[in-house]
Amino acid sequence: MAAIAGIGEWGVPTLIFYTVYGRCKMGQMKREQIETWVTEKAEQLLASTSLELVDVEYVREKDWYLRVFIDKEGGVDLEDCQQVSEKLSKVLDREDPIRDNYLLEVSSPGLDRILKKDKDFLRYAGRTVDIHFFAPREGKKDWVGELVKKDGPCLVVRINGTETPLDYTQIAQVRLHIDF
Repeated sequence: MAAIAGIGEWGVPTLIFYTVYGRCKMGQMKREQIETWVTEKAEQLLASTSLELVDVEYVREKDWYLRVFIDKEGGVDLEDCQQVSEKLSKVLDREDPIRDNYLLEVSSPGLDRILKKDKDFLRYAGRTVDIHFFAPREGKKDWVGELVKKDGPCLVVRINGTETPLDYTQIAQVRLHIDF
């Protein structure tokens, strides 16, 4: 296991823990099933802590990566990431649900986090967000506005003082906006 703390692309500290694992004993699971399984296990591990599970991703880049994003009021530190990595590693080693070799990364979601879950939109209501559409809307694919709420398939943002409802199915991504 190796701890890595560094500065990310935008000068934002990144906190990461890596662990390498072997082959699966449980049989082959699809990517979505792995993410769901790890989400359930991670939420159980975090239930008695002040930490919150933000997201789980199982992705292939050059290698396979299992990324677990955690947060808490005031932000997470390297010790938080280390503790979650060690606890989750024990569960993954014991139950061995992933067939491929992979790297486990436990980190904060970063300042420019992507908002995905309903609880993310609730938590960050009133904050400025960057909205990226699949196709141009009013001539632009990227908008910046104040997040008002997400209500089912409708995202409401305030732009220049006017509340604008947006069809969430037309939105590729919503991120917290960072002013430099």
